[in-house]
Amino acid sequence: MAEMVIHISTLQFLRQLRRHNEREWFEAHRTDYLLAKRNVEDFVGEVIRVFSTIDPHIAGLQPRDCLFRIYRDIRFSKDKTPYKTHFAASFQRKGKRVHTPGYYLHIEPDGNSFIGGGIWHPFPEDLKKIRQEIDYNLEAFEQIIRQPAFNRRFGDLTDEEALQRPPKGYAPDHPGIRYLKMRNFIVGHEISDEQVLSSGLLKQIINDFTLMKPFIDFLSRALDD
Repeated sequence: MAEMVIHISTLQFLRQLRRHNEREWFEAHRTDYLLAKRNVEDFVGEVIRVFSTIDPHIAGLQPRDCLFRIYRDIRFSKDKTPYKTHFAASFQRKGKRVHTPGYYLHIEPDGNSFIGGGIWHPFPEDLKKIRQEIDYNLEAFEQIIRQPAFNRRFGDLTDEEALQRPPKGYAPDHPGIRYLKMRNFIVGHEISDEQVLSSGLLKQIINDFTLMKPFIDFLSRALDD
């Protein structure tokens, strides 16, 4: 059986789409798009197959449950280009249509690909639950994100969009105040085109998702309570 890899033609299609982001060009190259999409679908299917032995919660997912559409929603955007210039997949335990913590793969040429995980812009009630879980179990949370292998791979959590003041109900001197101010709980790292195209990408993703799993478990427990 051939190794499951991302083909160079997939990155080439995305690169060309970035240069010709218009419906006429896309329709003329629909066959190229379908081949690239199939390549990514097959790869995502293999990620599900392998990683579901580590996180059984994703075992029932199909590639279509994970992949985002290439068509952009331009109704409220100043940017009217009709297509995304990347492929993306979200491996969430209830599928991408449910906004829950999950693992993420982003394929985009010229060094813009990355592997990530967590939850971005949780609903207000879910954000309250995550903060409460951190408040109640700060030591366990810090053990996860300060675990040496986790920290070496992903660095620190992002403070992007963090509150300037403590959220309601939490003191400024709370030992976990930095985390309680966060609005997003995300980790990840970029991957080069060379890494994307290598035969080792699948193993790298499985290793990274495995490192993330305790982090995803913590966030998921907060929302399950």
